[in-house]
Amino acid sequence: MYKLLKYLLFKLQPEDAHNFTFKCLHILFKIPFVKLFTKNLYAVSNPSLVKNVMGLTFQNPVGLAAGFDKDAKHIEQLHALGFGFIEIGTVTPKSQPGNDKPRLFRLIEDEAIINRMGFNNEGADAAVERLQKINIPGLIIGGNIGKNKITPNEEAVNDYVYCFNALFDVVHYFVVNVSSPNTPGLRSLQEKEPLKHILNSLQNINNKKSNPKPILLKIAPDLNEQELDDIVEIVLETKIAGVIATNTTISRAHLKTAKQIVESIGAGGLSGKPVTEKSTHVIKYLSQKSNKQFVIIGVGGIHSENDALEKINAGADLVQLYTGFIYEGPSLIKRICKTLLR
Repeated sequence: MYKLLKYLLFKLQPEDAHNFTFKCLHILFKIPFVKLFTKNLYAVSNPSLVKNVMGLTFQNPVGLAAGFDKDAKHIEQLHALGFGFIEIGTVTPKSQPGNDKPRLFRLIEDEAIINRMGFNNEGADAAVERLQKINIPGLIIGGNIGKNKITPNEEAVNDYVYCFNALFDVVHYFVVNVSSPNTPGLRSLQEKEPLKHILNSLQNINNKKSNPKPILLKIAPDLNEQELDDIVEIVLETKIAGVIATNTTISRAHLKTAKQIVESIGAGGLSGKPVTEKSTHVIKYLSQKSNKQFVIIGVGGIHSENDALEKINAGADLVQLYTGFIYEGPSLIKRICKTLLR
């Protein structure tokens, strides 16, 4: 069924296809039996899939990566498709339109996507308002936070603190995003000192709370081993919960898509199958280097059950989907869960 739907959706521009799909789902979910039918079709419920990670109980270890539901508008629909956890965002303090369109591109031959969305979102307060209305027992929601484009790097910590305080009561864990290639200068915040400043500032606030929340750091797949060593050191020093590995890559190596097409698309982060090995390598390196002292959520190029298993075997405690979900559909979540049960 999804093959036909994908064929039709891929006739639309990627961003239009995304918006159209969720408009349809919202309409369909108003029909009483549709939600139950969808859950019965895709969701896999089994005590053996339950994972306790970071002090949280995940009904299954397959989550939705940030960027898909930036503004927490589609939580109910996505949960019905079988996800064990959903990460919203990236959320910034103020609403911002993101980069100019077109800003989302398919590389169908590579089963990949290039995006330069630029943290388009309606702002932290709007996300909070929506999340306050969500009541889905057992669903874990993560809050991926970033800085506004107009905020200079030397003031970036203020944006992360604002989002952290705003979302604190409505999400179960936080993700600090300093690795998107689509906000000018953002990746320089992955450098040791500015990163420690942001993470320590958040941890200082977190530790004063009666119910501290896990904080994770989302990193790029393009870091070298010295930079990854620094990440391990920073995570252990700041005592955050762990790492999400990885974000999109700026590399364009070994693509099947014609070079002139890729060049005509221009800047942006590449996700999908071309990132699979890169992401798994980072997971394995971090896991071994840290002697598994912190949590790793694996994301990047998961298009099959085997891809998910490779991430878990490399050291990932949980996995997330994005591009693979677009190319394979919701049955991918079910297939991964069934494989894990076997």
